[in-house]
Amino acid sequence: MKRFLSFSLAVFCCFCLMIATEPRAHAYIDPGTGLLALQSFFAGLAAFGYMMRRRIAALFGRDKSPKNVVMASTTVQNEKERNAA
Repeated sequence: MKRFLSFSLAVFCCFCLMIATEPRAHAYIDPGTGLLALQSFFAGLAAFGYMMRRRIAALFGRDKSPKNVVMASTTVQNEKERNAA
């Protein structure tokens, strides 16, 4: 355990020195970079909302849980199979 602590302290010190002694980069970043970051964030947020849409609907719906929705769709499928036979 003592070796691990001393090793992690050495890595942390090296990382801090590397960050502190980094020279400034006088580079140009175009104005569209910020909008690209915002677009990526909101796209991820929209994808998360799409994946969780049933749970979100269950929160705001009336007595409809995802279990009831699955059971209702299974019932409809069973009725279709009975009618086809």
